[in-house]
Amino acid sequence: MTEPAIRAFFDEPTFTVSYLVWDPATRHGVVIDPVLDFDVASGTVDNHSVDAILAAAAEEGVSLDWVLETHVHADHLSGAPLIKARTGARIAIGEHVRDVQTIFRPIFGASDVKEGGGDFDRLLADGETIEVGDLAIEVMHTPGHTPADVSYRIGGAVFVGDTLFMPDYGTARCDFPGGDAHQLYRSIRRLLALPPETRLFMCHDYKAPGREAFAWETTVADQRRANAHVHDGIGEEAFVAMRQARDRTLDTPRLLVPSIQVNMRAGRFPPAEANGVRYLRVPVVLKEGADAGSLA
Repeated sequence: MTEPAIRAFFDEPTFTVSYLVWDPATRHGVVIDPVLDFDVASGTVDNHSVDAILAAAAEEGVSLDWVLETHVHADHLSGAPLIKARTGARIAIGEHVRDVQTIFRPIFGASDVKEGGGDFDRLLADGETIEVGDLAIEVMHTPGHTPADVSYRIGGAVFVGDTLFMPDYGTARCDFPGGDAHQLYRSIRRLLALPPETRLFMCHDYKAPGREAFAWETTVADQRRANAHVHDGIGEEAFVAMRQARDRTLDTPRLLVPSIQVNMRAGRFPPAEANGVRYLRVPVVLKEGADAGSLA
């Protein structure tokens, strides 16, 4: 079994970890969960995070075959289209992205979103394998945070997306539309049934209180022993009760509205209007008791 070479890239504004992963022999590789730099206040986009990944790929002599998304992210915009434009790498995501698009297409009036997940180059099924050089990348459907989450198992490493965080921080939220704490628990137990030495790579780190540095790599054994939410001995009902109570206290992610709109299009922005400008929509819901007439 060929083991991958891995370089991580941490984006502190969104607490996101992207990965350059490649086969050391053939120098073919993939990027997992790339970030597009977006300032919501000014509506401006930059690409220094993608530039850093592509510079590392050039330094290592890596040819990129795929950009792999673990899910439709709600906290950052995807840099996948930029990598595709510059390298020819294709964009893939779990096949249940169709469920996420079904939920959010009407919310944002996104009639341009292609049917059947067609904005992506490939939709991946549970158990499917992608060959990249001598690497075999196994797709594991790990829903719960969203219906579409997948993890990527490459040799003795697994890129878990938004399922687990570092042991001292716990697990991902499940309160977005289509999320399900029961599903998340079962997905996590599936991951933690892998060999104890399996290396787990997080998609985010928020640096738990008392920890001095950001971190994003742990093992199955460490998670089973010490995960704050789901270590061995925590049953499904106890986890679900904790997760649902915790989710009720969490704020809406700052970039949720733009992230969902862009990422369900495989990182593509909505079509430009007649003036050449692309706009992101903000659904407005009036609270009970608000005077709708005065706001019309």
